[in-house]
Amino acid sequence: MPLFMDVHEQLPDGASASDVAGAHKADLETQAQYGVNYKSYWVDDVNGKVFCLVEAPDAESAVRVHREAHGLVADHIYEVVEGS
Repeated sequence: MPLFMDVHEQLPDGASASDVAGAHKADLETQAQYGVNYKSYWVDDVNGKVFCLVEAPDAESAVRVHREAHGLVADHIYEVVEGS
């Protein structure tokens, strides 16, 4: 299944890493109905960015999960290949 990295360029004002954890939990609760697997995420508190690694049939399916789960859609999504 394709692997994607999505990038949220700016957290909403006042959002914290704890808020991102809650959004990720909502993704996990929503993902199965779209055949998606949100694997991990990273928060850059200093620059207010979030990065999510997701397996999905296509980029739109990954976006659909974010939109439905919490409404925070990524600014960019890139298909990536995992290295070692």
